[in-house]
Amino acid sequence: MATKNTKEEKLRQEEVAESISKTEEFYNQHKKTIWGVIICVLVVGLGILGYAKFIYAPAAKEAQEAAFPAELNFQQGEFELALKGDGNVLGFEDIIDQYGAKAGKSVYLYAGACNAQLGNWEDALTYLKKYNGKEPILAARALALQGDCYSALEDYTKAVALYEKAAAKADNMFAAAYLLKAGQVYLQLGQNDKALKVFETIKEKYPQSIEGYEVDKYINKAK
Repeated sequence: MATKNTKEEKLRQEEVAESISKTEEFYNQHKKTIWGVIICVLVVGLGILGYAKFIYAPAAKEAQEAAFPAELNFQQGEFELALKGDGNVLGFEDIIDQYGAKAGKSVYLYAGACNAQLGNWEDALTYLKKYNGKEPILAARALALQGDCYSALEDYTKAVALYEKAAAKADNMFAAAYLLKAGQVYLQLGQNDKALKVFETIKEKYPQSIEGYEVDKYINKAK
């Protein structure tokens, strides 16, 4: 038994030695390529880290600081000032031109909302379509604003689709407002059956919303 175990151990050692030998042979044949790949990976990795730390991060901080006055002006209802700036502070248009989304994806939503408030519907759509934030309430708001723009441009088919999409995205008390807009557009299109379905959804799912309290008059109108 001991002799058998010794032979098996010797055979295993020979297999290991052969494997090591093949590995060494492969390395010797391809070491320039191997080290070239390793160096490339290191250079790319260090480049990404360097860009993130020394270029992107400072630019993002600068962009966020520039956006703060514009956000404040927006909150105060100064939409023209928030959008255009005044020479002392930047507006969202300049912030986007200089920094892109480094101040946060919301700059596109702000710029779109400002333009919508000012009646610049096409410009508003350009910015709103670039907003791709993942937060459901803000994403729904961006869709509903696009719906408002298309309504103003009398493209009611696109408008109603966006209102319903916004309602599905929000799935909260804000959804009732978007559904009410969708229902009103359906009435304008003469599609009373679809309007009725939307209004009844508000009554069923969002009875405690402001829209829910007054939806009966729209249901009667659709009927």
